[in-house]
Amino acid sequence: MAAVESFSTTHPGDPQPGDLIEIFRPAYQHWALYLGDGYIINVTPVDEGPPATFASAKSVFSRKARVRMQLLKDVVGNDTYHINNKYDGTYAPLPVEEIIRHAEYLIDQEVSYDLLGNNCEHFVTLLRYGEGVSDQANRAISAIGFVTAAAGAFSLLGLLRSRSRERQY
Repeated sequence: MAAVESFSTTHPGDPQPGDLIEIFRPAYQHWALYLGDGYIINVTPVDEGPPATFASAKSVFSRKARVRMQLLKDVVGNDTYHINNKYDGTYAPLPVEEIIRHAEYLIDQEVSYDLLGNNCEHFVTLLRYGEGVSDQANRAISAIGFVTAAAGAFSLLGLLRSRSRERQY
């Protein structure tokens, strides 16, 4: 299986069953797992329209997703993508037969979804490695933590400043 091989809809590369496919959407990356013969498995919000589109705000608020088997070219549309088995150095991939068997079992099932704790990257890495991980979610959680800490610091500074003004009068 390829480690990180770039390809696009005009030059698709050679994904192998069990490979992770990273799809570059305008504001985020969507993840899928390659099954073979041009098909992938991925999750899409239950309350969203066409399953190949995942770019709406509904995916942020959705709590449930549907596991879909779709053609890679349909899911990608006009976006770009590449094979990205980026966690192979940290986690050992499960045997391909086990990955595919588990993936096929989940097709058309409804699963829980959480943008930060159980998203499309968590889903496909759980299939490939037996461990759900997401750098994208970790970066978002870190950013939220930083913003929260900064807001707290500014609030504290404002409180201290207002108290020092009160003492002057």
